[in-house]
Amino acid sequence: MQTVVITGGTDGLGKGLALRYLRQGARVLAVGSTPAKGRILLAEAAAAGAADRVTFLRTDLTSVSATRELVDEIQSTCASVDRLVLCAQRYRLFGARTVTGEGFEHSFALAYLSRYVLSHGLRKALETASRPVIMNVGTPGVPLGRIHWDDPQLTRNYSGFKATLQSFRANDLLGAAFAALHAGTPIHYIGYNPGVVSTGMPDHLPQPLRTLTKASFTVLAASVPKAVDPMARLLDQPPAEPFTAYRTTRRLSLKVPAFDQDDALRLHRLTQDLISAV
Repeated sequence: MQTVVITGGTDGLGKGLALRYLRQGARVLAVGSTPAKGRILLAEAAAAGAADRVTFLRTDLTSVSATRELVDEIQSTCASVDRLVLCAQRYRLFGARTVTGEGFEHSFALAYLSRYVLSHGLRKALETASRPVIMNVGTPGVPLGRIHWDDPQLTRNYSGFKATLQSFRANDLLGAAFAALHAGTPIHYIGYNPGVVSTGMPDHLPQPLRTLTKASFTVLAASVPKAVDPMARLLDQPPAEPFTAYRTTRRLSLKVPAFDQDDALRLHRLTQDLISAV
């Protein structure tokens, strides 16, 4: 039986993948922060006859220490992990800068640091599977945003857009660094951009942007079941290369600054320094 770990697994694309893999007979560990959404997922799994194969793991992924505890919990209960899907994200495009209890800028912590800790922390559990895959769901292929090397926590001139775009670029580099650092690993690391998908993302936006975004979704966005199809195909039949990037079904070139290996290794070292004291 395959074991699939999904962050953001109680909502949107994460939930769509969780239910798909449960229907296929896999064991799913859905990571989320909202108990009510966890209960809904468990109820839907039970209705599908999969109550014994789903686990909701409530975790604050903005916390490095809590994410490390999650790694330990998964490793203690799972002999191996076949798929790790990193979907957890909450857009904070407006408002003042906020920091976590450990002192990290919120978007950097949730959207990047949690994925860094899980990718590297679960490597050995993944390497025991027959065809292990990590899928990091973000925005590869979108040439916006950059790493603010001199101020990665954005203590100066903060904006939510800047923080969100930096977290996306950091995840592009995370995949490139993972492949470079773990040469010979059987893990296939995929950076994945699902395009515009009709999820609950607008619920976190202020009015009137929330209404406008929801209206645009009805015209432009793919449904979750439709968006999940190409993701599942890649997860089940990954490319042979250790690291690839896709925008829906289109494979992206890695010969662009977003995946620069020197920058990727530089960010890896910076991240190690940032979390070493936690």
